[in-house]
Amino acid sequence: MTAKPGAGRRRPGLRADAERNRQLLLSAAREVFAERGLNVPIEDIARHAGVGVATLYRRFPTRADLVAGAFEAKMAGYADAADHALAEPDPWLGFCGFIERICAMQADDRGFANVLTMTFPTVKPFEAERDRAYHALVELIGRAKAAGRLRDDFSPEDVVMLLMANAGVVAATGDAAPEAWRRFAAYMIQAFSAANAAPLPPPPTPTAMYRALMRLRHAPVP
Repeated sequence: MTAKPGAGRRRPGLRADAERNRQLLLSAAREVFAERGLNVPIEDIARHAGVGVATLYRRFPTRADLVAGAFEAKMAGYADAADHALAEPDPWLGFCGFIERICAMQADDRGFANVLTMTFPTVKPFEAERDRAYHALVELIGRAKAAGRLRDDFSPEDVVMLLMANAGVVAATGDAAPEAWRRFAAYMIQAFSAANAAPLPPPPTPTAMYRALMRLRHAPVP
């Protein structure tokens, strides 16, 4: 695993006590978001961290800043998973392993399940990791197609739709059926195989999916 940007690193210009409060808030946000989702009141996170709400807003002026900061390391892990998949000699096994891994990451953390379906254009380090994952994914898709194992009409936007759908499965099944996502992911992998290819409607454009990600960022999370 590569070093994660911003994880446990002091930000330039922050006093020691300010950096301590920042790390307390990030740790509290990760715990609370993972357990309760992204719509938890900001006051609850400040209380969990043992600091005042005013301190939280000094460190993180918007909820988006706090969410992106809390999950920056996990977004780096998402990009690492794509790089790891590229290292697999069998392109199809690498592709399938990546799909299973990212669905598992969503199942492991209720907050991250939704973060993967959002975009934070003003938080540059977070989006840089998403871009790294995207470029690796494009290469992974190309290799799997060249090997004749992935259907020719598969596009990176199909992965975005998969993440949106799996986030819904994770949210709906919760503690009642916590392994349900595995069956869903297996169904999707079978559908992506070139052996099962049948004509499909065209995929949404990258611009349309970006708009959808932006809309999800502002929508209530189940």
